[in-house]
Amino acid sequence: MNCELLATCSALGYLEGNTYHKEADCLESVKDLIRYLRHEDDTRDVRQQLGAGQIVQNDLLPIIIQYRQDKTLFDACIRLMVNLTQPALLCFGKVPDDPVFRHHFLQVTSHLQAYKEAFSNETVFGILSETLYNLLQLDWEQRQEEDNLLIERILLLVRNVLHVPADPSEEKKVDDDASIHDRLLWAIHMSGFDDLVKFLASAQSEKQWSMHVLEIISLMFRDQTPEGLVSTGQARSAAEKQRESEELEALRQRENAAKRSRTLQRGTRHSRFGGSYVVQGLKSIGDNDVIYHKNLHHFKDYSHDTGKSVRRVPKRNRQAQECKESRRSAINVRLFLREFCVDFLENCYNHLMYLVKESLIREQTQQHDETYYLWTLSFFMAFNRGNGFRADLVSETMSIRAFHFIERNITNYYEMILTDRKEATSWSRRMHLALKAYQELLLTVNEMDRSPDESIRQSSNVIKSNIFYLMEFREIFLTLLRKYDETKQPQSYLKDLIESTHLFLRMLENFSKGRKNLMVQKKKVKRKKSQGGKKPSTVESSPEALAETWKIVEEELKATGFQLSESLTESIVPFDATSETPLEEQRTEAMVRVQDALLARLGPEALGLLRAAREVWPEGDVFGSADVEPEEELELLKQILNANLPRSSPPEAVADDEDDAAELEEEELECVQVSEKEFNFLDFIKRFASPSIVQPYLILLKSYSKNTPHTNHCIARMLHRLAVTLKMDALLFQLSVFNLFNKILSDPAAAAYKELVTFAKYVLNRFFSLAARNDKAFVELLFWKNVGAVCEMTEGYNKDRAGTKPTWTEEEEEELRRLYEEHRHSGVPDIVETLLPLLSNSNRTRRHVVTQLVHMGLVDNAKELKKQKKGTQIVLWTQEQEEELEMLYEEYKDSDDVLGNILKKITAKRSRARLVDKLLSLGLVSDRRELHKKRSRGSKQTSSGKGMTEEEFLEGLTQDFADEAEDRYDKDEEEDESEESEEEEQNRAKPQNGGRRCESVLSPVERRADLDSMVNALQQEGMSGPMLWLQNCLNRTAEDREEDNVSQAVPLVPLTEANEDAMENKSFRKLLRKLRIRAPANEQETFWRIPAKISASQLRSAAAALSPREDEPKEGEEGNDWRKPAGESTEEGEVSSEQRAQALRALLLTRQRKRHTSEHTAPDLDVSSIEATDSTVVSRSQEKTSAKRVRVLDDDEENEDPTAAVDMDTNSDAHSDGDEISAPVKRRRKMVLIDEEEDED
Repeated sequence: MNCELLATCSALGYLEGNTYHKEADCLESVKDLIRYLRHEDDTRDVRQQLGAGQIVQNDLLPIIIQYRQDKTLFDACIRLMVNLTQPALLCFGKVPDDPVFRHHFLQVTSHLQAYKEAFSNETVFGILSETLYNLLQLDWEQRQEEDNLLIERILLLVRNVLHVPADPSEEKKVDDDASIHDRLLWAIHMSGFDDLVKFLASAQSEKQWSMHVLEIISLMFRDQTPEGLVSTGQARSAAEKQRESEELEALRQRENAAKRSRTLQRGTRHSRFGGSYVVQGLKSIGDNDVIYHKNLHHFKDYSHDTGKSVRRVPKRNRQAQECKESRRSAINVRLFLREFCVDFLENCYNHLMYLVKESLIREQTQQHDETYYLWTLSFFMAFNRGNGFRADLVSETMSIRAFHFIERNITNYYEMILTDRKEATSWSRRMHLALKAYQELLLTVNEMDRSPDESIRQSSNVIKSNIFYLMEFREIFLTLLRKYDETKQPQSYLKDLIESTHLFLRMLENFSKGRKNLMVQKKKVKRKKSQGGKKPSTVESSPEALAETWKIVEEELKATGFQLSESLTESIVPFDATSETPLEEQRTEAMVRVQDALLARLGPEALGLLRAAREVWPEGDVFGSADVEPEEELELLKQILNANLPRSSPPEAVADDEDDAAELEEEELECVQVSEKEFNFLDFIKRFASPSIVQPYLILLKSYSKNTPHTNHCIARMLHRLAVTLKMDALLFQLSVFNLFNKILSDPAAAAYKELVTFAKYVLNRFFSLAARNDKAFVELLFWKNVGAVCEMTEGYNKDRAGTKPTWTEEEEEELRRLYEEHRHSGVPDIVETLLPLLSNSNRTRRHVVTQLVHMGLVDNAKELKKQKKGTQIVLWTQEQEEELEMLYEEYKDSDDVLGNILKKITAKRSRARLVDKLLSLGLVSDRRELHKKRSRGSKQTSSGKGMTEEEFLEGLTQDFADEAEDRYDKDEEEDESEESEEEEQNRAKPQNGGRRCESVLSPVERRADLDSMVNALQQEGMSGPMLWLQNCLNRTAEDREEDNVSQAVPLVPLTEANEDAMENKSFRKLLRKLRIRAPANEQETFWRIPAKISASQLRSAAAALSPREDEPKEGEEGNDWRKPAGESTEEGEVSSEQRAQALRALLLTRQRKRHTSEHTAPDLDVSSIEATDSTVVSRSQEKTSAKRVRVLDDDEENEDPTAAVDMDTNSDAHSDGDEISAPVKRRRKMVLIDEEEDED
């Protein structure tokens, strides 16, 4: 020991018997030791010397026991012990590779193990517990900063001591014997320190110590298993007895088989007369057969490798080692830990895990602290499952957030395994912890399904629906199986992974069976490659090469007659309007691009680029004059080809910088598209049919004799799914698999593996039956096969597949050549689409025709026949075009369809999106919504949703829905990337407008009949329940709007499965649109909404429309007189026509007076129109108008006079379906008179 250290240690004091006598400079000496430790070197020499001097055992622990009243000295000793007991990994950073530093590392570890043994003293922990208890008794206001520091140091000291690894070779303890760690735990229990830990975990005021408490608890239970603690102190269950008897039976059978083998090997004669044998068919080193000189009983063990030195496996290819061996603690320690688990789950678990999770999310913890959280989650949830499962005890960690947190950590750990290769083992252990936690969450959800409590089962269904819906949770096991690496991940990890996959697939299968249409999320990643990083290609610049190039280009241009295709003209843009490069530089770049096209012998592209550049830069005739002749263009192209144009030099590359080389590669831009699809369990299982997924299962199957029966069952079940369910048994036709099957079948204890034996026999039988038909099957055994190879092996190698190189006869080729020559100069936009219907073989596709045209040499490249994109590619706007657009906007800005009128009149045809962008950039409009198509003026009053009656509301349902659909269509069309031509827009608009006019001529009676027919149809489909739910929602919303006088959009939230199915039904959605209930506007909205603009009275009317009409006339009743022949109702029509005319005249006069006084007035009605309406009331259109307007009077007092039942509308035409029952005459005239009196007042 260093002399200064020795003098300092001597100044502390001395131990005499059980009494310690401190020196006068004891406190200063402790502080000096702390100072020495602060300045130790990389070998940790001070720490090693103090450990060799046993300063903790002989000085520090006796000081805190005898002088605990000296607060300053006690605090200093605690500080020094916290430093001395810190883990060796923290001292050295990692396990050193250098032998010298490895020796120092082991020395420090051995000193720590000696400290741990010294701390396993009840007196020491009694002092620490008492001190901590007194500090925790202080209120938060009374605690000083020194008190909080002392609390933290005591917790850190206990954490460090528990963290010290055990040394089994030194302890030499067996199961059920008390190790040093067990004695330390018993000292903690006897001192009451475990109760203080539970208090710190549950107290709201002590949440700052949550991470320390979690570390202490996880280190206390590190040698335990939840299953072992659950079974402690309890009788063995029947399942455990059965499992142990099966294991014992397998061992007995294996032992008996070994005895029989030894008996057969024991010959009747001595070994000197073993004999010599020639092994036919087995060659020796030369060409002769092997000569065997030993007893025949040992021949089956013969190998050419006998006597050879074992080939050394490189370290990087060695199988990963298991982390630790589990052992069973003493019975009294296990009983105390079991009681601790029960108390912790009931009082502390949810609170502590919440605090730790928040700290982890907010990154308020140290690195890798999440591993303690993952371990605690898996351990205590497993204990809860075994000890009488209660979901409320672990409710904090049973959520989608927990699944997401663990899934994110698994992904992160896997990425770190790939990047941080030196620490791959540590990252693999953390990944195993995360996988165990994920497995425990699935097991707990599965346990919740068996709960007798209905609410718990519903909660598990909610969790499962979220897990199975999201793609990340659904495919995590597929990814982990594909990425399994036995050199980095131990076999225990693979065992947990395969068992978790088995559980997940079983849960998913059961969940999908009970649902017909299970929708799940689907993500598709689109990758776009930017070619900006490519190096410019070098071209030949010799005069001979240029002359040859020009000759080829000239012949090509003359052959085309200097005519360019429309698609080529539109696709060429000479400059970038959004670029920051000045126009002059872009003009030079355009010239260079022309030269590059010529050098690449692309004559049409060069000519098109020249003409496009001439339109952009007409000044100076740099690219030729406006009226240039083709011969002059040809000469200009030749000059550009031979010119020495200035080119921008590529950026200088630094030779030593590897990142620059990576930047030159193609950059991949990922775009994730999220959609939904219907889930099919069989399709999901098909994704497991891959050698990369089967191989991990077979790796674990090799240790079948060491696996548990459940693990072997999980392996056999997955292989059964692939071989039997998917009929992909050929996937297992591999030599190593058959060798493994042979080992299982020849195992003496094969009776204990009935499932594996049965499956192995099935696969072998399938193979030999296939080998009888396919003579190449034995060769196929040497290779792993994918799905395509499996199909070829089982169905035939020469089987024709659809879509592979169709043959063309000579007649078909001649026909194609003739049609192409006829139409190549016809000027059609897409010649392939023109040729397809003219071919005699109607099965030809576009790809077939394009491929054959290229093969026959009629076109040089398939790109020439590329399908044209809709719309135009015009980007530039000239000043004249901008002025024309401004003029058209000023002309049509007050019209109903501003954008449509501009599209019809503008000279340069552009898409809607281009026009909208230009109007915004010119400042003519400030919002895209100003350009949306406005609704007709006739519905302006009803669109506000105020002052409408039931009949007017029902009348506007169909028309409003059409308007809203058109508005949405316009909005989607503006945002569409594909630009559509004007002719297509006009053709598309014609049927829409026509359909809308057809809808507008429908009478209110027909619209109401349409609504009633939809209601009846839905009721016949068994949707009375959802209809009643929708009716109640409308009525409740109406009541809320009447009470609050506030209108807000109200979502329709289906809470039952029947209502959810109804919301997915097309007919039910059509009814919702009829009722003007708005669909989700964007991806942020999930539910349909009742718009705020619908008033309470309209909502009640809509709700009433959902009920079957009670006043509909039935057969045999009085209301059925409208079905009589026309002759019988003529008299009634004559009598009622005069009354109808009087009521209509009074109504129109009243309406005209009211419109003069209202702010939002429609154009005044002409008196002549009133008289015309009066005189032609019998005509169909005005009869419908009168029915609609008179019906306004009926709605307000519909229930006042039920006795009057005179039908005034018996003279309706044949188009009326009779669903509307007109109001009585007396009530109608009465309402008209009341209106006139109110106006006179």
